[in-house]
Amino acid sequence: MFLNLNHYKLDVYKSAKELRIECYKTLSKLPDSERFNLIDQIRRASTSVVLNITEGCSRKSEVERKIF
Repeated sequence: MFLNLNHYKLDVYKSAKELRIECYKTLSKLPDSERFNLIDQIRRASTSVVLNITEGCSRKSEVERKIF
């Protein structure tokens, strides 16, 4: 069953997706010596922002949504 979530319409969600894309573009320009340190951390952080917005919008109560 697919949930009809409203996070797709949020400006912050759209901005977070754009930020994630820009982060991935920038990562290709960093040196290979940062492969397992900075690059991995930026990937996880940029993905986490998008996923937290999505998860927060799926919560039923306003208190739970504010946490995310």
